[in-house]
Amino acid sequence: MPEELCPICEGAGLRVVERADGTRVAQPCACRVERRSARMIERAHIPQRYAHCTLDEYVTNFAGASRSLGSALVQARSFVKAYPFETNGNGLLLTGSIGVGKTHLAVGMLQALVAERGAKGLFFDYRDLLKQVQNSYNRNVDVTELEILQPVFEAEVLVLDELGASKPTDWVWDTVAHILNTRYNDRRTTIITTNYANMPPLAADSSGPRAAVREETLGDRIGERMRSRLQEMCVVVEMSGEDFRQKVKRASFA
Repeated sequence: MPEELCPICEGAGLRVVERADGTRVAQPCACRVERRSARMIERAHIPQRYAHCTLDEYVTNFAGASRSLGSALVQARSFVKAYPFETNGNGLLLTGSIGVGKTHLAVGMLQALVAERGAKGLFFDYRDLLKQVQNSYNRNVDVTELEILQPVFEAEVLVLDELGASKPTDWVWDTVAHILNTRYNDRRTTIITTNYANMPPLAADSSGPRAAVREETLGDRIGERMRSRLQEMCVVVEMSGEDFRQKVKRASFA
């Protein structure tokens, strides 16, 4: 089916406008801007499952929703509005339990930054990125580690989803450090999601056997040195609440 021509510019990509002094000039048509934005979003490699995720579609008013979700949305919108001059290369670290909408919010910001601010962005699942790097060591794979990581290093805005999800090893820690330190040194914006708490919760009772048992934190998963580095790179946004997928968006055939 042939592409429908824009009724304004008829496919030329430019439209003629008349200035106040009567002179006529050509300006880019809105359809041209939209096509460019669509191409840049496509190059961001956002998974199809999250292609619909925008800030406008982020739901915060369902029954039992935590106030932290609305606060996180406000911070996300403020970040997009402030980018790039007021954000100064800093990013956001979205922390919270499974299903509170961290990935949706991160992708929504990425889409808005590309469409509204003209940023060049890239989405990567943390586990998938590590697997691609590991596969590059296979002699039968015609790609190098640097070729995989170069776009990650150079992306104007990088969304790194599920940080800490892979089992921590010395190699994992070194790879994470390489990525985060490179982007930190180049002052590039990184938006990160993680299911692990930024800091361990304060225990009401610091003595006894229960005090020795705690859930893993982000520092346990990526190394405390890199967790500390993130405090310089990103504003921490803590999100809480019930699993939205279980409560509202459970799969069905309806």
